[in-house]
Amino acid sequence: MKKPFLSIKKKSISRYLLEDISFKTPKSTDINILLNRVKINQKLESRNKIIFSASALIGLLLFGIIIF
Repeated sequence: MKKPFLSIKKKSISRYLLEDISFKTPKSTDINILLNRVKINQKLESRNKIIFSASALIGLLLFGIIIF
């Protein structure tokens, strides 16, 4: 029968060993992916601005019609 304390100890030690290995591997990024992400974010922001402006305009028009 295994002792639960030893298995917990091994798991905690292995977690630290895995983190050390991950620092040794070089990380790379693809510039095209980053540029495409920026373009998509700009399109979404412009759509959100247009939708917000249109809803604010409609809200003002409805408010003006109700008041007058």
